[in-house]
Amino acid sequence: MRAIWKGHIQFSLVTIPVRIYNAIDSGQSISFNLLTRDGHNPVSYEKKDKVTGKPLRTEDIVKGYQYEPGQYVIIEQEDLDKVKLKSTKVIEIEGFVQAEEVHPTLFEAPYFLGPDGDIAAKTYGLLCETLKQSGKIAVGKVVLRDRETPVLLTPHEGGILLYRLRYPNEVRSIREVPQLLEVKADKEQLKLAKTLVDSMTTKFANIEMKDHYYDALKGIIDAKIAGKEVISMSEEVPVVVDIMTALKASIDAAKKPMEKAKGESAKKAKAEKPVKTARRKAS
Repeated sequence: MRAIWKGHIQFSLVTIPVRIYNAIDSGQSISFNLLTRDGHNPVSYEKKDKVTGKPLRTEDIVKGYQYEPGQYVIIEQEDLDKVKLKSTKVIEIEGFVQAEEVHPTLFEAPYFLGPDGDIAAKTYGLLCETLKQSGKIAVGKVVLRDRETPVLLTPHEGGILLYRLRYPNEVRSIREVPQLLEVKADKEQLKLAKTLVDSMTTKFANIEMKDHYYDALKGIIDAKIAGKEVISMSEEVPVVVDIMTALKASIDAAKKPMEKAKGESAKKAKAEKPVKTARRKAS
């Protein structure tokens, strides 16, 4: 695994050399190349001046900030180099907080954080164990991809997981969503809905987390490569029915697997009972 960043974690007077690694396997996604319909030749991405249509080289392009419509201030690389932030090579921890204080909308992308060297491994392990036993998470800042970003550090399977966070002012208010009505729930409907939730309660590990679209798309690609016929599958459109009818039918459907499982458990227990009795008599 190749590191994408190298620097230090720093909180108070404690400094730990660390490296950041991508936690997401981009190879698990399917990407396509743009081709011409006739000849299937690759399509190049050509940079052009939108006004004159003139093709441009990389050295012909500069960065500009639009401060008024059609008015730009040009920012050169030497201007960017003057922005010397401590967080360009340091993950500066600003505090330790309870995990539930960080709203889920702020989470952007996960990374793995590892120690940089054998000496750092001991201090890194100490921080990891401290986070575990305190039940706290660390919040700080670091510069990633030319931007100072808030980050969160949390223990994960013997190591430390780093989440890149969004700034709170980047997240819109849910109140902007249209048709959000403050409707008082019907007591009978609420009771049935809670019963349905209880009947469907399980462990997260028991829920299948698999990309079926990826498998279907890969199947089409493999079939085309092999020159086989591509079989299409149509998805049924859900039918909207009365809420009470839907809740009652859902509860009945959820009960059937539970009743079947109980019945099988009872049969198994009944079948094992004579065996246990026979063993006691033999002894």
